[in-house]
This record gives sequence, C-alpha cells and structure tokens, in this order.
Amino acid sequence: MSDNKQARTAGGGLGGPGARRGPVEKPLNFAETMGKLLRYCQQYLPAMVIALLFAAIGTLLQIIGPDKIKDLTNEIAKGLPALLNNVPVLNSIDMTAVANIAWLLVLFYATSMLLSFVQSYMMATVTQKVSKKMRSDISQKINRLPLKYFDQTSYGDVLSRVTNDVDAIGQTLNQSIGSLVTAITMFVGALIMMFYNNWILALTAIGASLLGFILMTFIMSKSQKHFVSQQNGLGAINGHIEEMYAGHNVVKVYNHSKASKATFEDINGKLYNSAWKSQFLSGLMMPLMSFVGNLGYVAVCVVGAVLAMNGTITFGVIVAFMIYIRLFTQPLSQIAQAFNNLQRTAAASERVFEFLGEAEMADERDKVKRLEDVRGDVEFSHVKFGYSPDKTIIHDFSAKVKAGQKIAIVGPTGAGKTTIINLLMRFYELDGGEILIDGTPISQVHRENVHEQFSMVLQDTWLFEGTIKENIIYSQQGVTDEQVIAACKAVGLHHFISTLPEGYNTVINDNVSLSEGQKQLITIARAMIADTPLLILDEATSSVDTRTERIVQEAMDKLTRGCTSFVIAHRLSTIKNADLILVMKDGDIIESGNHEQLLAKNGFYAELYNSQFEQSA
Repeated sequence: MSDNKQARTAGGGLGGPGARRGPVEKPLNFAETMGKLLRYCQQYLPAMVIALLFAAIGTLLQIIGPDKIKDLTNEIAKGLPALLNNVPVLNSIDMTAVANIAWLLVLFYATSMLLSFVQSYMMATVTQKVSKKMRSDISQKINRLPLKYFDQTSYGDVLSRVTNDVDAIGQTLNQSIGSLVTAITMFVGALIMMFYNNWILALTAIGASLLGFILMTFIMSKSQKHFVSQQNGLGAINGHIEEMYAGHNVVKVYNHSKASKATFEDINGKLYNSAWKSQFLSGLMMPLMSFVGNLGYVAVCVVGAVLAMNGTITFGVIVAFMIYIRLFTQPLSQIAQAFNNLQRTAAASERVFEFLGEAEMADERDKVKRLEDVRGDVEFSHVKFGYSPDKTIIHDFSAKVKAGQKIAIVGPTGAGKTTIINLLMRFYELDGGEILIDGTPISQVHRENVHEQFSMVLQDTWLFEGTIKENIIYSQQGVTDEQVIAACKAVGLHHFISTLPEGYNTVINDNVSLSEGQKQLITIARAMIADTPLLILDEATSSVDTRTERIVQEAMDKLTRGCTSFVIAHRLSTIKNADLILVMKDGDIIESGNHEQLLAKNGFYAELYNSQFEQSA
C-alpha cells in the first residue's frame, strides 16, 4: 500500500489524472450477488452446512415438543372427571406416563439448546473468517490496482468498503442465515404438525396468516432499493468526510466551510432518507407479524372450541395448536427480517465484489530480468504518455543521466515534472518509448524490483504512529542502532532526538510536537538508511521556512552523495549545484545544461530564475 500512497503524495503532474468518482448506484441483482458470495465462501461451505443442519435438527425437536405437550395435556385431562368426584390425584392420573412425557420434553429442549449453541459458535467463527479473508483480499487488491484507480476514487469510499461493507456482511451473515434456516424449518414443520393434528384448524391458522404473507412480500419488494442506497450513501459520506478533514485548513482559509457543510448535509440527507426508509420498512415486520399471530390465536380458539364441543378434537389438540400458531407465525417475521438483512448483505457484497473485480496491473510473474548492483545510469528514450488515451501530455521525452549525477527537473506548474518521476518509478505505464536503468528497460523488470532501487523524500512528509526509530528504519531489515544514530547525526537531528524523554524510542503521536523541518529531516534519515542507488526529491523544501530550508538542503546534499538523484524544485536557488538541469514545458524538454550554461543561454530557464530573484528582492 505504501507505493500507492507515496505516488499519490507525489502529485498528478501535467494534465492531472482526472476527477475522482463517487459510488455509482445501479440496480442490485440479489440472486447473482448472493451466488458470488456463496462461491467466495466455498471453502467454508461444509462447516456452514453442518451448522445449519444442527440448527434445523434443533428446530425440529422444538416442533415435536407441542405434540408431546398435547399428549401430556390429554393424560391430565383423563383424570379430571375423577378429580371432580374427589378421587386422589395419584389414582386418577397416570403419573408414570406424565413423568415419561415430561422427561422426554426436557431431553428434546435440552438437545435443541445444545445444537443451537454449537450452530451459533460455528457460524460466528465462519463469518468472522470470511470477514477476515475479505479484508485481506481488499488489502492485497489495493496493492495490485493501478494508480489511476485512486486518482478517480475517493479514499473514504475505499475505506467504507473495508469497514462498513465487510462488517455488514459479517454481522448479517452470522445473524441471518442461521435465523433463516431455523425460521423456514419451524414454519414448514409447524405447518406439517398442524395438518397432522387437525386439518380444519390448520386451514384456519393458514387463512389468518395469509394476510401476513402478502404484506411481507410487498414490504420486501419496496425495501430492497433503500438498502442499496444506504450502503452507497455510507461510502459517499465517508469519502466526503475524509477529504474535508484531510484538507481542513484549506477549507477554513478559503471560507469553504458553508459549501462543504451544504454538500455534507445533502449527502447526509440522502443517507438519512434511505436508512430511515429501509429501517422503517424492516421495522414494520415485527408489529405486523404480532398482529397476524394474535389474529391466529383468536381464530384457532373460536374454531377449536366448536370442534371440541362436537367431540371432533381433544382439549390437548387446542393446547398444541396455541403453541403451533406461535411457531407458525413467528417465523414469518424472522424470515422477513432475515431477508431484509440479506438484502443489506447483498448490497454490501456487491460493493466489495465490484472493488475486487476492478482491473489490476498486468501480471509480471513471467518476468525474469532483475536489476542488481545498480550503478544508477538512467535513460529516457522517446517517452510518450497520457493519463487518458485521448490526451497525450508527454510527447517525446528523451534524456540520459549518468550514475551519481544530480538531475534537477524544473518548469512551470503542470509542465510534467512529477509525471516523469512517476513514470520512472513505474507508477504508470508508458504509451510509447522506454525508460532504462543501467541499460535494462524497466518494463521488462518486476515493479517491486524497480521500487527497490529508489528512495523518496516528498513535499508532504509521511510519518506513522510509532517510535522515531521505527519511522526511520521503515521496512528495512537488520538496521542497527548505530546506523540510525549515524543517519540522524548526518542530517542534524540527533541532538533534538536526544532531548526527548524516550530518545529514539519516543512514539510519534499528537503528544509529540514536531516542526515541518524536523519531520522532513526524519524522512531524509529514512532515505539514508535505505541507501538506494536512485533518489527522488520532490519539492522537499517547499513547505519549510528559509532557515529550515538551509538545514534540510545541507542534509539532502549529504543524502545525494554517491547516488543518482532526481530533484523537482520550484525554488531554483536550491538546484544551482545540479550536474544537469532539465527544463520542461508542456511535456517536453526545451532546455538542458547546468545552472551557468542555462543562464548564459538567456532562455526560458533564465526567465524563470530571474523572475524568482526579482520576487525575492
């Protein structure tokens, strides 16, 4: 992920990479998306099937329970006439039969509880493994995506897919699939048992519940699109917040707070509407099913009383049906809620799979050439490039750089300076021409091998939360404390670090105040530790004051000794000692030479240099 981050920090260059895109809403194909999710979970399907089988068996045991309660009720009912004649209970009721039925019920319900526990444990484990795998796949995908994807997509939307969408998939899969299987099993099982006991009461219960079916289907059809909008809205609002907080100072300086707030309110309002509608519609299920259940109780009681008076059924059948009507109607709300959750899962899955399906950088496993013991000779041969096919911005760039030289690339904003650096590091692929390092075309070498040859010091310093030592070492192996201290002494940072309470083990966070110059010196020390043959310095002193600039410049002079360095700078006074200065304009080199030679030509470079001198005078 670091390569993409560094390249983004380096900037866009001539023409710009294009506007970022937000999440695009499109109709959700529920069946197709859930099919993708099942294929993605293929390795965990056996465990899921076993867990769901346990859930189904546990539910069947609960369904058999009311039929045994019917038998228990009938055994007790047999002794009621004798009790009315003052016959002792033990003589009037078969207590052995009652005890056997009671113990059987305890066994059924205890086994059902145990199976439910095992099912919950297995599903929780599987869904968290799926979530973990998704986050890992997204993280790996980020490293395989071309830089232009991040030029066009907000970071907040990508982060929302890693957090909100993956969490939604994990939570709802864990809660919904088991509930759905349990509810369907209970619904079908209760239906069968009701017909087994009495078909007239079964039809009565079905008739009372038919209204619930119709309303449930209608609500589900209306709520699906709102779940899709909700997930897209979460991505959009994350993207906006990330950009606004990252550029908080710029927003304040340009008095853009009201406009930014208005945009936020617009996105937040749309998210509110979609979330409110989806939650409201799904929330209707429970009271609706409660009404249907109560209606079923009334209908069964009335019809059951008539049948019992006629001697068609026993009292135990009515008791059993009172339980079965609950087991029959309750799953309706559970099924509806599970489907609502699965719709949210489908919406989140679609966004995740859309990201995982983005076009990647070309596979380079077949490339066997490697850059080893690099001297630092670099050649740009008729380089041609455009961020989009219809807009070429580097037309015919050619230059030769000898090992150990300090090359400065100057020119007005948008001339293509940073674009050249991004092409040199293979963050983008060329449209034509070739770039060679030590005579080897970098297009024939694996990207990671190219990146290994470079260190970068950028305008925007990048430090992570960790110790100063960890920030300096950053991904390098086998670095000793003596090497770290030597690098910091070379850049003039050792004395400051020594004054900190924990020295080099001081953790960089909000409690440690570092100036921009100190942060920049840490990144220079990091580049020294890397000790690569090629070095990129992109506007490395543009964000510091003049006094700090001299300190940073001295540190960079030490850093560039013995390696080929490419320096991008708007302050031309900082690159007067460069071995070669390339002057760019509109994507081409229009002048080249050292500082004195270019001033003597009295051309475009002299005009730039003199204009800066006049401004500073």
